[in-house]
Amino acid sequence: MQIVALNLLVLEISGGSAFALGTVSLAQACAFLAFALPGGAVVDRIDKRSLLLITQCFSATLAGLLGLLTVMGQLRLWMIVGMALLNGAVLSIDQPARAALLPSLVPVRDMTNAISLQAMTFNAASLIGPALGGLMIARIGYAADFFLNCASFAGVLVALILITPSARLRPPSTSAPVYTALLIVRHDAVLPSVLSGYVAMLFLGPSLALLLPVYATEVLHVGSERLGVLFSSAGAGSVLGALLTASLDRGCQCGRLYFIGLFVWSGTLIAFAISRTFWLSTALLLLVGAGQTLAATSTVSLLQSRVPQDMRGRVMGMNTWALMGIRPLGDFPAGGLMTMIGAPGTVLLGAGLVASIATIILTTQPAVRSG
Repeated sequence: MQIVALNLLVLEISGGSAFALGTVSLAQACAFLAFALPGGAVVDRIDKRSLLLITQCFSATLAGLLGLLTVMGQLRLWMIVGMALLNGAVLSIDQPARAALLPSLVPVRDMTNAISLQAMTFNAASLIGPALGGLMIARIGYAADFFLNCASFAGVLVALILITPSARLRPPSTSAPVYTALLIVRHDAVLPSVLSGYVAMLFLGPSLALLLPVYATEVLHVGSERLGVLFSSAGAGSVLGALLTASLDRGCQCGRLYFIGLFVWSGTLIAFAISRTFWLSTALLLLVGAGQTLAATSTVSLLQSRVPQDMRGRVMGMNTWALMGIRPLGDFPAGGLMTMIGAPGTVLLGAGLVASIATIILTTQPAVRSG
């Protein structure tokens, strides 16, 4: 809900500038690029549950502040950029802590299944939230979305409090420097290629948070309610992809799911760029969401299963660095490119490049196929 509200509000404040959206994404990307890897090292040294209690409280405070400034009519673009920077710094610790906590809660044999179910909960929110957010913006205003997001953190905090501390949750003793995880990944037979394709998807494909508001207003010519439907369709596809990954956990290798995800994502995104019909675009976004989740979940599963336990925080910091840092960083040039050649041309270029990179990895790296 907050993503829809904030992006539309940025467009309203800036006079419809895709470049302004890209600037907000750049601010958050800079925070992740600066703090995600050190944040992963912090996660390996401190109790993850306690860290999450702190980061969730801070994120709730930022959401409440957005709502308050909106109600007062004092919210400015520079304030949104500043809060995006702060939020990125907080999430640089929150996201690797959340991911690294999971192996302490489930058996190793159920890891991919648990990661898929975790992705499903996030994406189920992406299914319901944007549609509800669009409806509330049209009827009540932007501030209501921000305040509801603030209130929603209560559920997360209760869940964290209900997790009983145990020996499995205590961080393993480690004094290894941050770059140790980079060395482990670099010398793995599978992970460098997997991360290359994953990072390419995140950087070259404009995020839906950037793409859909521009596409809805300039190409499909629809308002906030139908924009919410577009976001929800992608969220529904992500839920579908997570369920598919969980169901195929013991019958299909992660490497195969990785390539299926990349090719489904790039192929349907190319078709989306060509479409000019709202309902066809909505259907294609369902497949875009499914493909992205297949690629992302299989990447995280490979990372979690191929590194030592005391390095998981650092490696999940790398995943956060890519997901939260590289993607918004890619949105900055994508926003400028949309201004020059339009949203459809930008999408065609990015998706085509990702499909080419995936093809190269598929044909030259047999270890990834059997990973």
